[in-house]
Amino acid sequence: MRLSDPIKISISNIRAAKFRSFLTTLGIIIGVVSVVVVMAIGAGAQGLILDQVSAVGSNLVGVLPGASEEKGPPSTVFGTIITTLKYKDLQAIRNKSNAPEVTHASGYVTGSATAKYQDASYMVTYQGVSPDLINVENIKLAAGRFFLSEEETNLARVVVLGADRVNDFFPNVDPIGKEINIKNFNFTVIGTLEKKGASGFSNTDQAVFVPLFTAQKLLLGIDHLNFIRAKVGDPQDVQRGVADIKATLREQHGIKDPADDDFTVRDTAQAISTLSDITNVLKYFLASIAAISLLVGGVGVMNIMLIAVNQRIREIGLRKAVGARNFDIIWQFLIESVVITLMGGILGVVLGILISYLAALIIRALGNNWQFIITWQSVALATSVTFLVGIIFGLYPARKASRVSPMEALRYE
Repeated sequence: MRLSDPIKISISNIRAAKFRSFLTTLGIIIGVVSVVVVMAIGAGAQGLILDQVSAVGSNLVGVLPGASEEKGPPSTVFGTIITTLKYKDLQAIRNKSNAPEVTHASGYVTGSATAKYQDASYMVTYQGVSPDLINVENIKLAAGRFFLSEEETNLARVVVLGADRVNDFFPNVDPIGKEINIKNFNFTVIGTLEKKGASGFSNTDQAVFVPLFTAQKLLLGIDHLNFIRAKVGDPQDVQRGVADIKATLREQHGIKDPADDDFTVRDTAQAISTLSDITNVLKYFLASIAAISLLVGGVGVMNIMLIAVNQRIREIGLRKAVGARNFDIIWQFLIESVVITLMGGILGVVLGILISYLAALIIRALGNNWQFIITWQSVALATSVTFLVGIIFGLYPARKASRVSPMEALRYE
């Protein structure tokens, strides 16, 4: 018997039972679609995040409370509250004798509350920031002004609103000079921002900015900072700026050994690298979870193949009676299993690409700069896994078929 004969027989059997073959591949199709879509959505989300971080420029340095590994995120990223970063640290970083490369720096604290104006009421996320924020993040005003230097610390009750917040509270009214209420404190609107969209670390269109001390003392009741951002004049001086900021904070905190640092200092390039590592881990973790459905599909393949063995016992006996070897029987059923799973894999890849493309169109329509990304890794992963599933879950039925006795098979009713 030629080696190609079992292949022809397997394909002929698949064609003879099209509906059963389709039901067998359905689990595989769903599993492959899940893997491809998860990988595509993950790659798109990763690209969006990294593009937004890159858009803020290569000369920003971020300071967060809490130590971290060289390439790992600080614990504050995961919601841990650390209070080691203070306003005096921000002042020290601004001091030219400590960090001459730093041209601007802003402290940040964040909170949530209900903001009201007449009958309009919205839950907002507000930020206490420094007057330097407008230079650190290249924010442009649409009307009015930003905070003055003295308003950073004198508990001034003034607020600057993003474009979307202006539309929320003042759709047909000039907001400058009007007052909104946050936590029972009235804040005078002194400025509004140009519409920009989500960019970098935040969406300034949703911004509600108040002076730093006002947010700390009046709204939050804290004396620490959530983080600091500093801008270095020349991108080529970023590493020197990072080193100077670290040295300044160690002096401020009385730290002699860098291993005892209670802060993390990262420039934009490091932030991009760290975010890339984190998003890669999440992307492949989610893909591995989605791939579990392939195993479920593989169990379905094995069950259908076992049924097929029982239904074709007479065929197996006849083939053995005319000279087919055990290897030929195993080869036939393995080929049938692999062909079924590969068919499901190919259909799953095609459907996964179509679904991912539609998802990209919808996300773009919502105003996000989303990239449609199908990587060769996702296609290769899905195809190779379906091939292995076909072999692994087809092996037992194939071996069972090869052990059928020709005499018993010919007598089988």
